[in-house]
Amino acid sequence: MKAKHQRLTLVLLAVAAVVAAALLALSALKDQAAFFYSPSDARAQGLPLGRAVRLGGMVAANSIARAPDGVTVRFTVTDGQATTPVTFAGIVPDLFRERSGVVAEGQFRPDGSFVASELLAKHDEKYMPPQVKGALHETKTLER
Repeated sequence: MKAKHQRLTLVLLAVAAVVAAALLALSALKDQAAFFYSPSDARAQGLPLGRAVRLGGMVAANSIARAPDGVTVRFTVTDGQATTPVTFAGIVPDLFRERSGVVAEGQFRPDGSFVASELLAKHDEKYMPPQVKGALHETKTLER
């Protein structure tokens, strides 16, 4: 076999190996991807049953109910158009409260409720650490 044919064979094998590695990586990551839904998206597109997804929105007012076991929390997530009841068993984040943003990772049940395995509380995007806010007031760069 000529050197030219050997190089061509090696290049083709290398390309095939890279494609195979990419396909294996994508198939492994497919199961780990968690898609984001709001309550109205889930209602409009149908419930993605049996898949790990993220549900995001605001915690509805007067919807937080703690179970007697001290660990289970039930609340409602809303996006202003639709609501979804959520159940979470675990320690809730410090920023978790009514009328605050939340992202729950878990699965939908056939009845339309959501069972969360993880909760992420979101703070207001206007939040600023006190040290930064104080420094901005001192330099008069804060517009408010």
